[in-house]
Amino acid sequence: MNAKSRRDFIKKLGVSTAALSVGSSLFNHHPAMAFSAKSYRNIVGANERVQVATIGVNSRGSSMSGTFAKQKNATVACICDVDERAIPKAMKRVMEAGQSNTPRSEKDLRKVLEDKSIDAIYTATPDHWHAPLTIMACQAGKHVYVEKPMAHNPAEGEMAVAAARKYNRVVQMGAQRRSAPTLTKGIKLLHDGIIGKVYMAKTWYTNTRKETFLKPGTVPSWLDYDLWQGPAPRMPYKEGLIHYDWHWFWHWGTGEALNNGTHEVDVARWGLGVDFPTRVSSIGGRYQFQDDWETPDTQIVTVEYPTATLIWENRSCNGRQVEGLERGVIFYGEKGSLDTGEDAYKVYDLQGKLIKEEKSTSATEGLAGRNTASPSLGMDSMHVADFLDAIKNNRRPNCDIELGYKSTVAMLLGNISWRVGRDLKIDPKNGHIVGDADAGKLWSRSYEPGWEPKI
Repeated sequence: MNAKSRRDFIKKLGVSTAALSVGSSLFNHHPAMAFSAKSYRNIVGANERVQVATIGVNSRGSSMSGTFAKQKNATVACICDVDERAIPKAMKRVMEAGQSNTPRSEKDLRKVLEDKSIDAIYTATPDHWHAPLTIMACQAGKHVYVEKPMAHNPAEGEMAVAAARKYNRVVQMGAQRRSAPTLTKGIKLLHDGIIGKVYMAKTWYTNTRKETFLKPGTVPSWLDYDLWQGPAPRMPYKEGLIHYDWHWFWHWGTGEALNNGTHEVDVARWGLGVDFPTRVSSIGGRYQFQDDWETPDTQIVTVEYPTATLIWENRSCNGRQVEGLERGVIFYGEKGSLDTGEDAYKVYDLQGKLIKEEKSTSATEGLAGRNTASPSLGMDSMHVADFLDAIKNNRRPNCDIELGYKSTVAMLLGNISWRVGRDLKIDPKNGHIVGDADAGKLWSRSYEPGWEPKI
């Protein structure tokens, strides 16, 4: 979707973005539709709604279950999680959003995929599940909204793109900034030359995370640990791993580079108008604590493209802001620079004088911060609405899986560079590593027998 198409889509929603409020349906505030969430939903025929199953609902997935339930053209028909404690919380979110019928619950996502009444799935499972589940869902005829990163490694990411195309499914990656109206305007200005030729983007993420120690434990009764592992080769259960700190272990996670860096790098790549790089390098380490983390808490990834350079800076354990923001992107060009946050932009001349600024709409402003379950509820709603509209109109969504893959692989390559301790030469035609057999071993991974993804 180009900038004009994205603006036209927002207009088609029939509501000013300024009228949107956090926790409300995209359609509740239209003056001609002064109904409660539940009464408005009930005047839309069930056959017109996309039947959605939400999979992985402990935190982010619980919030997004409510976001899907608020859409007038969707019904959350099933809620699935290997942690039986998470399901009632997500159920509550759905019912509070105004949905009249109670979703069914399921523990095994394979049974969800067998259900022919389900049209689409949303997944916020751990990273090692993202691409395999996307592939399985496409094969089962389901459309997919998959949270970032869309893959744990490049090989399965390529397979997920191929599956989406082979089975003609709509697959959206959860890079919700692609649906942010003010940011979209800023990117269009960038492409129209407001700062001239753009040759560099600096991105960053800051936080104050604490140390992580894992210890042997007994699998709790509420957890299906075998299904949680799924495609990953089996490892003994350890306390402290579930439900968040798996991010810092290569077997399941992808570190801060993909946990948060994917968002900013996707915006940067969008603004730069680039696809695959020619060279990737990364330095950093686990400096703040001596604990069980395998991934770096401090990392700089440099991604060199044929026409521009992209830099991502991560400080997971030192939350000092950059340019007054915990996370952001700055584009540098021959005539000045353009800064972006969640859904806003500022344009400066070469001397650093502010020459143009547009702040977030009321739909998306002020919601970034440390709300890890939903960094921006307004943008989430718009991104979900775009996904549902893409299904209805059989088109590519704002962050189609191929776009998501190109942003994901840039950071996966950054991690590979860090793990082997050297720069990587990359083929700009397909993103593949050139002339480094050891690095090439990290292009894919081993899988639990019987769980190997296939298309």
